[in-house]
Amino acid sequence: MTDPLPPKKEFEPSTGSDADITYETNNEAINKANSVSDNSSDEIIEIEKSGLDTVLDQALRPQTFADYIGQDQIKDNLKILLQAAKERSASPEHILFYGPPGLGKTTLALLIANEIGAQIKTTSGPAIERVGDLASILTNLSPGDILFIDEIHRLNKTVEEVLYPAMESGHIDIIIGKGPSARTIQLELPPFTLIAATTRIAMISSPLRSRFGGGVFRLEFYTNEQIEKIIRRSSTLLNLKHSIETEDSSLSEIAVRSRKTPRTANYLLKRARDYAQVHKSPLTKKIAEDALNLIGIDDHGLSQSDIQILRIIAEKYNGGPVGLNTIAAALSEDQGTIEEFNEPYLIQLGFIERTPRGRVISDSGYKHLGIEPQIKN
Repeated sequence: MTDPLPPKKEFEPSTGSDADITYETNNEAINKANSVSDNSSDEIIEIEKSGLDTVLDQALRPQTFADYIGQDQIKDNLKILLQAAKERSASPEHILFYGPPGLGKTTLALLIANEIGAQIKTTSGPAIERVGDLASILTNLSPGDILFIDEIHRLNKTVEEVLYPAMESGHIDIIIGKGPSARTIQLELPPFTLIAATTRIAMISSPLRSRFGGGVFRLEFYTNEQIEKIIRRSSTLLNLKHSIETEDSSLSEIAVRSRKTPRTANYLLKRARDYAQVHKSPLTKKIAEDALNLIGIDDHGLSQSDIQILRIIAEKYNGGPVGLNTIAAALSEDQGTIEEFNEPYLIQLGFIERTPRGRVISDSGYKHLGIEPQIKN
């Protein structure tokens, strides 16, 4: 007796345009946000109290390539790829985005779907546990759909191998049964585009990486000027009111502390908005500074844990070198968190150096702490 395929439980056959519904909702939120402020009698911050903030978290995502700030080389490549596919009346080739969290990989996938008018189905690598799960997702796609897989480096290896012919030849091979009675059936798939995102490109196997014919694109960190443009747009959608004299300085202060990441910048903007609302004040530079200091973000964007790492190396271990496991033990923090979240930004700022013997604090790191560098013999 053969084993049946697992039931198709995660994705139902599409009966309408999910992508259209998403973007229509976002556009409605933007229109509401832009139309609220005219009736206020105050010159401070105006917030809708009907749960609009939740919708605005999604509406902060750009709706067109023109709204998407930064990553110009990637946008230019995507425009060519999508225009060529449109002229051929074909689905775009598969695309892989990689880079640190919060730089806009998911947003680019949504923009591509919006640009070509396609439905987009979203899942993640860990969510696809079995071959049957992948078969259910792929067979429920409609022609021209986009499948977005986030954190694809965490995809099960057995599932990954089944994905190869789906990307290359438009079919998947499913083995039914076990032992001598096992047989293979081939399921034909509609034309689709796979867009994948990962923060760990090195963990993606070479065979999978080579099948992204549309391109493998690395997202870079943003400049402070680009971040400022992003949060200026976000402040409009969040319905913030600034006095003319303080708008640029308050947004610049947030941009400088955002770690060059749009997701962090939008988070800090919303926390500064909350602080200004509670204190019945416009969002001035002083209010922005007070709000960010309250949540422990200094003028370089360093969190309290970043400062603790610098102090441990400088004060407890005479500037280093000190091993990562020692730092983690001293902080009671996970090594992976330090290595993936704290350390890259500290290295980027030039505050610490990574050597074969361990981490060493630089002169810039000492200066930031206000400590005289250690003189070593």
